[in-house]
Amino acid sequence: MASKRKTPAAGAAGKRDGDKASGNDRTGGKKAGAGFRTEHDSMGELSVPAQALWGAQTQRAVQNFPISGVPMPREFIRALALVKGAAAEVNGGFGLLGKAQAAAIRAAAAEVAAGEHDAHFPIDVFQTGSGTSSNMNANEVIAALASRDGRHAIHPNDHVNLGQSSNDVIPTAIRVSAQLAIVEFLLPALAHLRKTIQGRARELAKAVKTGRTHLMDAMPLTFGQEFGAWAAQLDSAQQRIEDSLKRLRRLPIGGTAIGTGINADPRFGKAVAKALSAATGTRFESAADKFEGLASQDDAVELSGQLSALAVALSKIANDLRWMNSGPLAGLGEVELPALQPGSSIMPGKVNPVIPEALAMVCAQVMGHHAAITVAGQSGNFQLNVMLPLIAYDLLDSIRLLGNAMRLLADNAIAGLKVRGDRVREALDRNPILVTALNPIIGYEKAAAIAKRAYKEGRPVLEVALEDSGLSEKQLRRLLDPAALTRGGIQAGGGGAGG
Repeated sequence: MASKRKTPAAGAAGKRDGDKASGNDRTGGKKAGAGFRTEHDSMGELSVPAQALWGAQTQRAVQNFPISGVPMPREFIRALALVKGAAAEVNGGFGLLGKAQAAAIRAAAAEVAAGEHDAHFPIDVFQTGSGTSSNMNANEVIAALASRDGRHAIHPNDHVNLGQSSNDVIPTAIRVSAQLAIVEFLLPALAHLRKTIQGRARELAKAVKTGRTHLMDAMPLTFGQEFGAWAAQLDSAQQRIEDSLKRLRRLPIGGTAIGTGINADPRFGKAVAKALSAATGTRFESAADKFEGLASQDDAVELSGQLSALAVALSKIANDLRWMNSGPLAGLGEVELPALQPGSSIMPGKVNPVIPEALAMVCAQVMGHHAAITVAGQSGNFQLNVMLPLIAYDLLDSIRLLGNAMRLLADNAIAGLKVRGDRVREALDRNPILVTALNPIIGYEKAAAIAKRAYKEGRPVLEVALEDSGLSEKQLRRLLDPAALTRGGIQAGGGGAGG
């Protein structure tokens, strides 16, 4: 998944683009001195960098919102262009655009979707809440590209934006970009991590260790069982995310300004959803109620919540790994993660669990994004939500961060993790909680006394139990076998005092 783009300086926008903008001068503007041209919109004239593919409305937004220096994500620009291409295809099919006009718009939109003109999308994330500036940015760039051969006069509003409004285009682009990012990037990364964990779980299915509750010693389990729980968490997270996509794929395109569909063919919404499905290989459908799709962003909030839940699961895994790796002498020291870099600028030889730490920070960021998206989601008044760009940015950033971090965890931590068998066995032998298996025979109180004495004297439970339980060594070795205890059940086979 593409990384975040940096906003280019307005005067250098064309120079930084892969399209060699000197050969793609925007047409229709008057010369306004070296390096600039004059463009106009309904508010009047203003200067625009000569090589920029955008027009007056984009330039106004560049000047109005010098806030973060962070433009809309590549995935969102791709989705915007896919929507514009699909709209041109549909309008051409309906006879509302000439065939040549539709073809020129579709070709230009395909270039934008492919990332060939990203430097011409400079508008800050923190802009007008409807995302109108980004919609017009796309309209102006695509119109300029479609008009460059001089054979077609393509207007940003009349042709590229035909049958559309920013109010239905931007919510549609949020849904399209998020769904594609989930399907193409996040779910494959999630599956890769889960399979990596499951593979290690199979390898370590017979490696027994001390379990822990409240960070204190508890009954034994295998590393395979512990890793298996992580894999199960990820499987549940995947199911929740996939379920949320059933609602996210409902597109409000065709609702235009407020949901009534004014100035759009009544067939437009369904036809665009069908065209987008064909273009992306991912299922989209027309929302049954366009008013909902414009006025609320509940489906985006739901998806963000599932991403936050995934972050919760990953945080648990990251922190388990940090604890298990702690030491190597004064901590638990159960596993050894791959040594990736020096851990200290002052303490030679120190190595830290850097991948789990990075993952933990990613998870914190994703949870923060969900808080922001939740606030943004409730910021709709009547027929329109007015924090759409923020929702788009934070949602896509969460997807990107989680996908990248999960692959790193799989490849640079889980795959190369080594169990420190001697350390694990030593702790297991001295674990006083093993006496739990004796409860059905000798009773809770007598077992507790054995556990306390073993802990106080620093002796293996088996030794103390031989002295105090009244059971034979053969019985005790069977009852206190850590591997057998990982399989559950009543080890004593019934009888005795219950606990």
